[in-house]
Amino acid sequence: MNFRPINEIRKPLSVFSLSSLTDIVLLLLIFFLLTSSFVANFGIRVNVPRADTSAQTQPQYINVTVTKEGDFYVGGEMVSKSLLATAIRTEYQKNPQGTLVLRADKDAIIDNAVFVMNIGKALNMNIMMATERGI
Repeated sequence: MNFRPINEIRKPLSVFSLSSLTDIVLLLLIFFLLTSSFVANFGIRVNVPRADTSAQTQPQYINVTVTKEGDFYVGGEMVSKSLLATAIRTEYQKNPQGTLVLRADKDAIIDNAVFVMNIGKALNMNIMMATERGI
């Protein structure tokens, strides 16, 4: 049954709905946000203690990291405890004005941090302890 008058002309639909396009964009956004959280960070995990003031790390600093497991890193490279003094001395010879920045995990053994400080003191280096700014 046709209820339209015979003289009525049907026009094509000229309105374009963006709702399906916005759905696709929203789904892509959610997908990329979720997958970006699965990217692994290849850094050394250290929870440094908090302090009220802090200084920015600059390239002339010699970074030594002590993890809670007792691992030592000089300039981002893992070093055994027996070769730690040699690695720090090598970095210090590359940059004689460099300051030793100790990034010790707050759960690390104090003896390991003191061991690094003693090496820096033996080389007459300035020593700084890395901390996070407290709230």
